[in-house]
Amino acid sequence: MPTFSLPLSATIIIAAVAALAILLILLRTGWAWRIAVDIPNARSLHERPVPRVGGWGILPAALLLIAFCAPPLRGIALGACVLGLVSLIDDRRGLPARVRFAAHAIVVAATVVTSATDIPWWLAVLAGIAMVWLVNLYNFMDGSNGLAGGMAVFGFGMYAIAAASTQAPLALAAAAVAGAAAGFLVLNFPRAKIFLGDVGSIPLGFLAGALGFWGWQHGTWPVWFPALAFAPFIADSTVTLLRRAARGEKVWEAHREHYYQRLVQMTGRHEYVALTYYWLMLIGGAIALLALHAPELMQWGCVVLWYAVLAIVGWQIDARWRRFRQNSTA
Repeated sequence: MPTFSLPLSATIIIAAVAALAILLILLRTGWAWRIAVDIPNARSLHERPVPRVGGWGILPAALLLIAFCAPPLRGIALGACVLGLVSLIDDRRGLPARVRFAAHAIVVAATVVTSATDIPWWLAVLAGIAMVWLVNLYNFMDGSNGLAGGMAVFGFGMYAIAAASTQAPLALAAAAVAGAAAGFLVLNFPRAKIFLGDVGSIPLGFLAGALGFWGWQHGTWPVWFPALAFAPFIADSTVTLLRRAARGEKVWEAHREHYYQRLVQMTGRHEYVALTYYWLMLIGGAIALLALHAPELMQWGCVVLWYAVLAIVGWQIDARWRRFRQNSTA
C-alpha cells in the first residue's frame, strides 16, 4: 500500500472535510434515516428522532488517512474498522451483549499482543481491561449534543500535540481522528442533526485506548497520559458504573445517572454541559502536556490533583442534583 506524508494541519482539515462531506451526503439523500435512527424513550435526553450515523463519516475519513499516512498503526485502524462493523450489525440486526463484549475483548487482546514491547503479562492484562473499559465508556458517554464528538477533538488533539515532535505516525493518526470528529461536530453541536451512534462511539473508545497504549509502549508518553487526556470521560463513567454496581443494578442497561445527564436534566441546555466538559478537557489536557516535562513524582502528583478536582466537581453536581430532586418533588 502506498504511503503519504502530510502536515498535521492538512491531516486535520482533510479528515474534517471528508467526514462532513460524507455525513452531508447521507443527510441530503435520506440514507441517514434508513441506516439507523435514535427513537426517544424514557431515558433519552432528546425529544425527536435523530439519525445516529456519525460513525459513518468519522471512520472512513480517519481510518483511511491512518492507513495511508501512518503505516505502523494500520493494525489499530483495522481493529477500529472491525469494531465499527460489529456495531453496524448490532444497529441493523441486534447482537447479544455477550457477543459484542467478546468482539471488543478479541480486538483489544490482538492490539495489546501486537503493540506491546516488553511488559509483564499481568500489566498487559491490566492494559487490556482498561482498553475494553474505554471502548464501552465512550459509548456510555454518547448521549448529549456535542459531548462525545468534542471529547474526541480535545482528547485526540492532545495525543497529536504530545506525539508531534517524537512520533510522526502517532501524531498523524491522532490528528486524523480529531479532525474527523470535528467534521462530525458541525452537525452535532449545538443542535444535533445527527448522533454519533455505536458505529462511531465504540471505535472512538477503542482508538483512545489503543493509540494511548501504543504511545506508552513506544516511549511517546508515560502510562498516565491517556488517563489525564480523557479524564472527564473516565471519571464520569467509572463513578457512575461503580455506584450502579454497588446498588446491584444492571450496569449495561441504559439510564440517566451520568453526571452529564444530570446536568442536562437540571439546566435543560446541552450546549452548557458540552462547554463545561470542553473546559475540563482543555484544562486537564494542558496539565498533561505540561507534566510531560516535569519530574516523575510531580507528574503523578498532577494526575492525583486533577482527579481530586474532578471529584470535587462531581460532589458539587451531586449536591445540586439532590436539591433539584427535592424541589421537583416539593
